[in-house]
Amino acid sequence: MSEPTPIPLTVHVACLCAAWCRTCDGYAPVFAAAMAALQVPGVEVRSHWIDIEDESELVGDFDVETFPTLVVADPRQVRFAGPLTPQPETLARVLRSALETARAGGAGAPAAREVEAFAVRLRGQGRKGAGAV
Repeated sequence: MSEPTPIPLTVHVACLCAAWCRTCDGYAPVFAAAMAALQVPGVEVRSHWIDIEDESELVGDFDVETFPTLVVADPRQVRFAGPLTPQPETLARVLRSALETARAGGAGAPAAREVEAFAVRLRGQGRKGAGAV
């Protein structure tokens, strides 16, 4: 009898931007490339490109002041939430660290209440998200 296939850990990676932000325009292909290259055994990554104005209900009270802002959330907690400098190396480093910590089940620092509420709504999406990459 064969071993059952383990269910992968689902991790949501959301990049919060705005249509009017020129930095976000240039960052979109960087984010898409990073998501395409991201592979961590036992982890299913769901990527979301979220325009904070078009998807204001999803964003809720999460006050995004700096673009791009990245949120990484697994079923247990938010692993990262904050603005990033728009360099591919920074994004790759943050993603690798957050995903490895999520896969290992390690504890992280608690996120602000409004970030946790955003993560709950993000996890509840049955699809990759309106702005999925």
